[in-house]
Amino acid sequence: MYLNFYNLKKEPFHITPDPEFLFLCQSNRQAIGAIIWGVSQKKGFIAVTGDVGVGKTTILRYYLETVDRQLLKIIYLFNANVSFPGLLKTLYKELGLESGTDDMVEMVNHLHEILIEEYKQGRSVLLIIDEAQNMPVETLENLRMLSNLETSTDKLIQIVLIGQSEFEEKLNQNELRQLNQRIAIRSRILPLTEKESIDYIKHRLAKAGQDEKDRVFTRGAMKKIVRQAKGIPRTLNILCDNALITGFGYEKRPVNSKIVKEVIADFKGRAKPSLLRWVLAPAALLLFVAGAFLVYPHKDLVLSGLENPVLPRTTEQNEPEEAVRPSAGEPVLFGTEQSVPVEEKIEPVEKEIKPVPRKSFPLTQVVEYGDSLFGLSKKIYGYTDYKLLERVKQKNPRIKDVNKILAGQKIIFPEISDNKAEAKVKAKVEAKVKDK
Repeated sequence: MYLNFYNLKKEPFHITPDPEFLFLCQSNRQAIGAIIWGVSQKKGFIAVTGDVGVGKTTILRYYLETVDRQLLKIIYLFNANVSFPGLLKTLYKELGLESGTDDMVEMVNHLHEILIEEYKQGRSVLLIIDEAQNMPVETLENLRMLSNLETSTDKLIQIVLIGQSEFEEKLNQNELRQLNQRIAIRSRILPLTEKESIDYIKHRLAKAGQDEKDRVFTRGAMKKIVRQAKGIPRTLNILCDNALITGFGYEKRPVNSKIVKEVIADFKGRAKPSLLRWVLAPAALLLFVAGAFLVYPHKDLVLSGLENPVLPRTTEQNEPEEAVRPSAGEPVLFGTEQSVPVEEKIEPVEKEIKPVPRKSFPLTQVVEYGDSLFGLSKKIYGYTDYKLLERVKQKNPRIKDVNKILAGQKIIFPEISDNKAEAKVKAKVEAKVKDK
């Protein structure tokens, strides 16, 4: 891993929502404040929206770590694509109760009695619906029935709706106007500004144990990352993490603009694969094979796999015919009676052993469909074995299994200081010569 190389104690740019790394910009503070105020004051419906990757789930988990679970019963609905009866059954199950009926009205009335008992005990029930934009309109329309479960002063169940930007558009539909009117508190999480994005990177590095004297990114590298991410924390995490991995492979500290530029190009390539490339590749292969058969009409000989085929000698046109006619039982090659097998033994000529071409290491290779680490190592170094594969794996922390690499993945091949490649090639050629 790159932690020791950059003097870090933990990975700073995990894409999983870790509340410890929460960066409290103004937008995030407002969202957390809206949830805290709405739940504590029993306002009923609270809606928090934002674009993909802005950190909605991280903010929610941060809030959940601060609440007293003895006074707040939390029901977290991960899959919002449920019917209203299915939602009621989930509520019953999480409260440790049996519904006893499938009648929706009876289930709501019974739930009202349960919530009143919780209220008398000084406890509140909080229902969190994540990815609320995926909830069917019919379920959302019936959800307002839960807001009617109340005392004269307070709502008996608090419902936090977490959704992407399209959830706001969904609430504006005519069928959901009654639910829309019941949402007491709303908050929208915005993308980070350029300054906030730079502060975000510094904040996460500090949380990961970066020393103030150590620089992990150059100023130019951070600016390139920020411009590409456009204020989306998830994208910032992905680019920074890949930049650290690539910088570690190149043994470069701090990470500079050149490395970030390479990472961004790779990021764009994975995000938008070229359709033309996959269309033209098979066509090019087909043309190559067809061309090979046209250039080499004697395809049986070409495809025989012999490294040193014994070629027949043909006579000149002015040579007497009887002197070159093949003996009985011997095959005639090339489809002509003027061709005979070679009579004398031709000694094999030892091939010139060419050293493996020198490459500029470390060398970066993007995995294409059908590639294997075994094949790529052999192509680059001229040989491969499990010891070599393990050395490559050490330079690429994301490779967990040398037998599994993914198309689009970027692999860094380190420099191998010994002359094992040349020795492998030489031994292989000598063995073939000896066999012949």
